[in-house]
Amino acid sequence: MIRTEDQTPDRRAWMGLLAKAPAGRVAALLDGLGARPDFAWLRAPEVGSVMLRGRIGGSGAPFNAGEMTVTRCALRLGDGTAGHAWIQGRRKADAEAAALVDAMMMTEQAERTRAAVLAPLETEAEARRSARAEKAAATRVDFFTLQRGDD
Repeated sequence: MIRTEDQTPDRRAWMGLLAKAPAGRVAALLDGLGARPDFAWLRAPEVGSVMLRGRIGGSGAPFNAGEMTVTRCALRLGDGTAGHAWIQGRRKADAEAAALVDAMMMTEQAERTRAAVLAPLETEAEARRSARAEKAAATRVDFFTLQRGDD
């Protein structure tokens, strides 16, 4: 088993990719790897809500912006590796797939899982970011000031 404390930055990155993936995409990529590994639920997928907090101006006092629906779950593979997932919305199947990928990334299947699941998710996320940036750039207005003749 791979030590998770050595992977904190990497794990944060792959958990973010899994959480932001479009509905059904993680499960589809995971199924491309072949049969899913056997696991036992530590916490079956359940739907709840979390409070979103923000700060006025980025440095002001925190305030509650509202609630967001999430699905969370936790599982343990046959070798004892635990996987966790928090997914926006009411998507139990996606939460299960994300938790499986999380657990598999801490086993000897990590590189295979990274290539088959995480790399395509990262490429797709970058394409979405680029498309959003291009759309925003199309509406950009450049303002400039002409120097007046009087001093």
